[in-house]
Amino acid sequence: MVELTADLAANLAGWRAAGQTIVFTNGVFDLLHPGHVAQLEAARSYGDVLVVGLNSDLSVRFLEKGAGRPVLDQLARRIMLMALRCVDAVAVFDEPTPLELIELIRPDVLVKGGDYEDKEVVGREVVEASGGRVEIVPLLEGYSTSALIERIRGAG
Repeated sequence: MVELTADLAANLAGWRAAGQTIVFTNGVFDLLHPGHVAQLEAARSYGDVLVVGLNSDLSVRFLEKGAGRPVLDQLARRIMLMALRCVDAVAVFDEPTPLELIELIRPDVLVKGGDYEDKEVVGREVVEASGGRVEIVPLLEGYSTSALIERIRGAG
């Protein structure tokens, strides 16, 4: 079961009361690279506030990203994300998908990377049912965490 922290719940209420557009995206964000930054900045451009759903260490195991993943634990990944100007909040989730988190946050805009098609985006129905929309942003060519890990392993 997903629960919002008291701080995030209060922030969401304040942002909504101020009429701000809340954007949500999610991912593992293991070994933060320019592709991640480009996706997050693009997501932020769709609204006033960007909330990032971060797959917990447990959740990453459900995704079968491979042995030794995540490389950085969820606390380290959260710290890196929160250091970015474009990120306003990070919510960690244990479930295989961010659906429950999306239901709690109720973003105005749900953003995913170009490796997804609109109909595949988890939470699309929830966001559209409340009048929101889904945006797909292109991936930055040449950057992927899996490729970066392979490159590091090959250098050893």
